[in-house]
Formats: sequence, structure tokens, C-alpha cells
Amino acid sequence: MIKKNINVGIIGLGHIGGRLYKEIISKKSDIELKTGSKVNIVAISAKNYKKKRSFKFKKNLFYKNPILISKNPKIDIVFELIGLSDGISKKIIETALKNKKHVITANKAVIAKHGDYLSLLAEKNNVNLEFEAAVGGGIPVLRTIKDGLSTNKISKVVGILNGTCNYILSEMETSKDSFKTVLKKAQSLGYAEPRDPKYDLNGLDSLAKVRILSAIAFNKKISRNKCLMDGIENIEIKDIEMASKLNFRIKLLGITEIINNKLFERVHPCLVKKNNYIANINGVMNAIILEGKPVGQTILQGEGAGPGPTSSALMSDLLSILRGNIKYSFGSPYKKRKKTSYYDNNKYSNSFYLRIDVKDKPGVMSTIAKNFAKYNISIKNLIQNPDKKNNKASIIIVTHKNIEKNYKNLILNLYKNKFVIKKPTFIRIE
Repeated sequence: MIKKNINVGIIGLGHIGGRLYKEIISKKSDIELKTGSKVNIVAISAKNYKKKRSFKFKKNLFYKNPILISKNPKIDIVFELIGLSDGISKKIIETALKNKKHVITANKAVIAKHGDYLSLLAEKNNVNLEFEAAVGGGIPVLRTIKDGLSTNKISKVVGILNGTCNYILSEMETSKDSFKTVLKKAQSLGYAEPRDPKYDLNGLDSLAKVRILSAIAFNKKISRNKCLMDGIENIEIKDIEMASKLNFRIKLLGITEIINNKLFERVHPCLVKKNNYIANINGVMNAIILEGKPVGQTILQGEGAGPGPTSSALMSDLLSILRGNIKYSFGSPYKKRKKTSYYDNNKYSNSFYLRIDVKDKPGVMSTIAKNFAKYNISIKNLIQNPDKKNNKASIIIVTHKNIEKNYKNLILNLYKNKFVIKKPTFIRIE
């Protein structure tokens, strides 16, 4: 039975931790009304004690060493909001669970890497490890799968899982500005990391979320397989405009599905038909589509990042614990979750969009055609955009379906030709 007075510690006081601190303070009476428990913040920790913050706290609450919060016998729940995949983040969670404390985190990186081990630790100590905020920000997708759809057999999950990339692609389409220009705008608005945004842009952020979704949706251990992964760094405004002419939009999608009882995970840009629901999710919004039986298709949409949505998910986890809900972190016991068999990425069959930037000279098209024939890849549409001023051209090709392995070999072979200016851009058609 849950205690009437609950003591919590918050480790990490950045945008998310600061917002959470203020949320708990301002909503104490609402929390008590809904759970019957009073919540008291009795410990906080951050890298820089002297940093100016938008809230005040008593000096005696601050711990220089966050591990002491995880060990403190007076603390019932620990929030880990640092965000590293290893090191201090893992140590904080591990120590708290071993000391029989509930843990709530927004840290997708540590869950995607160490979630199996940490969830088993939580089970052994009869406490919760909650991470709703790790996927989809304020969208309650993990709780929907674990609770609302718990008796459904889910076969596929498709989502826009990174608000930064979705904002950049949407803004490029509406503003007609270049990738670099829009990225700078995203950084100025706080949508992208000011120093090093590559974790968002290269697909790694979305992949961590896909791995968590796979484990919960399909009742499996967290996958370790090398996935198909591409980011949006090579998308140019000419690709956005050409996609529009072909009645598509470009979206970075995270996809996980079961094919012939094997797990197939991937993160990459996709050409999506304009009339498709997910093609019309713009800005920093996230959207996730779940396909299952008997429910059919379930769609969840909302803001996927930022202090507001993330703190909303953290508070949801807090109230779940306060109501006395001791749950399995991934929806079922560790021992009942199956080991993963992987689908062969090279056998994946799809149509592709390719942009090949070439020197404008005789014989180029015939050489390209020979390369396509060599790997049995059939051309569905071909568009040439000449740049006579600079004596070059962009050749846009949409293919019929073929397997991933042949596309990889084609692109490597094309890039070896002296007339190809840079590595071809290719986007899968979803």
C-alpha cells in the first residue's frame, strides 16, 4: 500500500527537470486529490549549483553527489533527468532500484541500451521503472500499448518520432529554404541542439525509441541488431520540391514490424503520399500508428518534445506509482519476454527515389542505365533537371520494387563513376 507522504528526489535540473520541479510544487493539492498522497521534493541535484534558474530552492535540498539521493533511505521515488546512455545516468537508476526506490526517467538512450537489465532489477526489488516520457514526449504511447491495448496482437508500429527532423522537413517545404538555413532556425527556436544536433538528425534518437517500442509492442527483449538507419542530413530543397511534384512528402519515419515471425526495425526518410495521414503531421508534432488485432489501427498524435509535454509524461508516471500500480516496465515479466529473431535487412523490398547529381556530358545516361540493368532494377519514372550554367544536371529516378541489397550495390557502383559529382541521395517510398 502506498504511503500518505511520498518523498522524491530530482536529478537533473535543465529545461525538463526545472519544469518538473515547478509542476510538482504547483500541483501538490491536485496530486493529493487524485492519489491520496502528499508529494514532497526533499532532494535535488544538478551539474551546476550556481546556475541561474527560474525557480528557487532551499540550499539543504541540493546534493553535489546524485548517487547519495539514490541511496537515501528517506526517498521513495527518484527522477533521473540527465539523459546519458551510460555513466552517471545508469548508475543513478541502478543504485536507486537496488535500494528499492521507484525510478522515473525520460532517458530513451539508457532504456534502449540497458532497459532489459534495469527492468529485471526493478522486478527483483518490487519497484517501478517508468519511462513514458522516453518515447513520444507527452503522447501516452507506451501506456496505451501496455494497458489500453494489452490483449491485442500488434504487428506494426509506424511513427514520426523526432520533432526536430519533422520541423526541418516541414519548414523546408513551406519556406523553400535550404536544410542549413532551416536547421539554424530550429536551433534558434530551441527545437535542435545548438552545439551538436547530429543525434536527432542522423536517426539515432528515433532508433532508440523504435527499440523501446519493439520490446513493448511485441513482448521481446530489446533488440541489438544493426538496423536500416538513415538521417535527413542529405535531403536538399530540390528533393522536397521534386517529392511534391510527384504527390509525395518526405518524412523521417521510425518503423518496426513483424515479418514471418522476425523483427524488422528501421529509421529513414520516406516518400509518403500527400493524402496519407502521417504525411500531414507537420512542425514539431509526433504521430504514432499502431496496427493490431482485434483493434485494427490506433493513431496517437501530439507534441513529442519540450519541457511541457515531457513533464506531462513524467507526472503521469508519478501518479501511476502513487496509485499503487506496481507494473512490469515492458508490460510483462522479464523471463516471459522472448529473444529476438531478426529479419534480413538485405531482403527488404521497396521502391526508391534516387537523385544522381552528374556532370552534363555525353554518355552519362547510357552508363546509368547499364548500372541499373546490372542489378535488375527497373526504372518507373525518370526526370532530368539540367543546370547548363554550371554544366551539370540532377537525374531523378523512381524505381519499381527491388531488394535493399541491390540498391546498396547500385549506389556504390554509381558513386565510382567519374561523372557522378557526389554520393546519390536515395529515399525509400513507404
